Amino acid sequence: MLSPFGLSGLYANITFRCSPLPIVAKRHPLFILKETRFEPIQLKPINNESSSPMRAEQQQHLNPLALFPPLPVGLYQIIYADPPWDYNGQLQHGGPSGGDSGGAQRHYSTVKLADLKQLKVGDIAAKDSLLFMWATNPHLDQAIELGKAWGFAWGTVAFVWDKQRVNPGFYTMSQCELCLVFKRGRIPQPRGARNVRQLVSEPRQAHSAKPDEVRARIDAMFPKTPKIELFARAGDGNHSLSAGNWELWGLEAHDS
Repeated sequence: MLSPFGLSGLYANITFRCSPLPIVAKRHPLFILKETRFEPIQLKPINNESSSPMRAEQQQHLNPLALFPPLPVGLYQIIYADPPWDYNGQLQHGGPSGGDSGGAQRHYSTVKLADLKQLKVGDIAAKDSLLFMWATNPHLDQAIELGKAWGFAWGTVAFVWDKQRVNPGFYTMSQCELCLVFKRGRIPQPRGARNVRQLVSEPRQAHSAKPDEVRARIDAMFPKTPKIELFARAGDGNHSLSAGNWELWGLEAHDS
């Protein structure tokens, strides 16, 4: 096919942009070719590498879970998890005069729900097992979705933690955090205490640190059951639990 200038083979690399025609030219076809100005535009070459699928190692860098150690080999009947929920960069504030009190991302690596679902928790869960999962109030729906994605059925609220301090909120003053429980199969045996209370009233300590009382109550409920804490943090005061039936896993589980 010939270009308007009689040259062939140029359409692969050159296109032409026509400037608007004067009204006179539109009314007189003989003037179209004379009044039309063709401006060559150089097309950018297509980079096949940029359009190809991202390499696996590059994708891993986008998922913070790639920084975590692999899950241990074994089966656990009690799984206790405190996921590092992602807040999309949102910070916490202590009120008009309190200023910025920080956010999760300033204390540890947060992980989005889609990435948390990729963690193969179901592979380390026994046929009969329970999942105790902490969920901040804005993430309750995500927590239930995550528990199901890990292979558990929704159970109920296991513990309500009264932090004895309040935070500002959009609707009411925030004071409590929930620890949910999910079930896979049957409730593990043997069982221990059957009169463990749901409400835990402990003062809030360091950012994201959970009260040791919750672990102690779970231990009382299932004293002989193999347990693991996911996303454990050494600063939470749980070193003493690692000597018993508890195993700790996480990016900061064994920090000194």
